[in-house]
Amino acid sequence: MGALALFFGFLIAGMPIFLVLGLTAMILFALGGRPMIAIPQKMLDDLNGFSLMAVPFFVMAATLMQKGGIARALIDAANAWIGGVRGGLAVVCVVATTGFAAICGSSVATAMAMGTVLVPAMLERRYQRPFALGVVGASGTLGIIIPPSLSMIVYAIIAEESVPRLFLAGVIPGLMQAALFLLYVGYHVRRHDYPREPAPSRRDFWRANGRAVPALLVPGIVLGGIYGGIVTVTEAAALSAVAALAVSLFFYREIKPSAMVGVLAQAMHSAATIMLIIATALVFGHWITESGAPARLVAWINGLGLSSWHFLLIINVILLVLGMFLEVVSIMLITLPLIVPVLKPLGIDPVHFGVVMTINMELGLITPPVGLNLYVLSSIARASIDEVVRGIVPFIGLLLLLLGLVTYIPELSLWLPNALIGIRR
Repeated sequence: MGALALFFGFLIAGMPIFLVLGLTAMILFALGGRPMIAIPQKMLDDLNGFSLMAVPFFVMAATLMQKGGIARALIDAANAWIGGVRGGLAVVCVVATTGFAAICGSSVATAMAMGTVLVPAMLERRYQRPFALGVVGASGTLGIIIPPSLSMIVYAIIAEESVPRLFLAGVIPGLMQAALFLLYVGYHVRRHDYPREPAPSRRDFWRANGRAVPALLVPGIVLGGIYGGIVTVTEAAALSAVAALAVSLFFYREIKPSAMVGVLAQAMHSAATIMLIIATALVFGHWITESGAPARLVAWINGLGLSSWHFLLIINVILLVLGMFLEVVSIMLITLPLIVPVLKPLGIDPVHFGVVMTINMELGLITPPVGLNLYVLSSIARASIDEVVRGIVPFIGLLLLLLGLVTYIPELSLWLPNALIGIRR
């Protein structure tokens, strides 16, 4: 209880999350008689892991893709196929974002890249502002469930799970999410009689698809390398950064060589922020583990006689509430040291729970008051947060439906990894 009081006290005081985690860990280590020198040593040991190197590389790749013309190429290709339908830009948004998510791995970068192009275009064509903002913000969450996913890499590190298995587990739920969004978009544009977009000429069709080929090669190289056993996830992350740099700089040419220093500085700043949060959270997680809290939690749950059904319901509610107030990586790093030891005794596959956790994190990105995607869309359109929230509420309902289905039908997440990699014994 003392640890919780310290943590939430610092949080309410408005401290940055890395300071909240770091100071809480320092005080708890001191109260436990542990030397302070153990904290920086643990941070260095944790950050020295080979798997964690994937995080800054994927962040760099996401930043380059956001600014390098890849998003526009995918949007143009999707528009070439879908442009003639009613409310075509909204449909294009979901389809193109699904493709971009297979390259990027970051929800915020996905929402920013797609929103910069699509929001002005939809508003110019008289789309309702809340709807235009809502469909882009919600579709951006696909960035962390469709592989490659930064959130799943963080989960795999904490839970000591297979990254390729987690990536595969996110494919079917991610495609289900895109399908649910498309169904709602189709209903909305018909109900409000949105105009049809002009169909592209044959020449424009082939030109748009040709320009998208380099962008589509990136996920093929990265995911093909992982599942073909050619590269590790960390090597694939480095490969994706190099591929994104090459495509952005030499093919689409939307990043000038003179601007590269600024782009790389932004990528390093984002990566350093995430890594600092991870480092302090892992130290906090060490204290949780050494305090015996996970073992006591397992014993307490067994004593209550909770089934896996009840446990997952309770955890989903807790994660949804935390998602309203904390950044998603922080939630994972704080809660997983307590949750993971409970999963196997209750018969819950950690890979399945990884997808459940990811969908909860998607919801955290679009729920007020601190959902990051809300602020991204607000800044792009110079709209109020209330306006963005009004447009995103229907998509929150669809994500809650998806969360319920994936939580209680484990095969939706486990079938593909079991079929392609094999069932674990």
